[in-house]
Amino acid sequence: MAVLNIRRLPDETHAKLRIRAARAARSMEAEARAILVSACATDENGDPPAVLQDWVAELYGASKPHAVTEEFIRSRREQDAE
Repeated sequence: MAVLNIRRLPDETHAKLRIRAARAARSMEAEARAILVSACATDENGDPPAVLQDWVAELYGASKPHAVTEEFIRSRREQDAE
């Protein structure tokens, strides 16, 4: 399984997550995981991720960009290093 670190989380969001986790009798990590799993289960239109992947393939066809995620991560790391 992957590991995710979240930097620069606003203090207010952190406090609300702590309260939400306590109400659900979970750790903050388990609560954050549950929130992310739920949010990523469908996109904004309620479509499963596979439908979104099909839509991207249809949109770009053979000219679909490659390594977009890696480029985005690299640029964010460069911004964080500044």
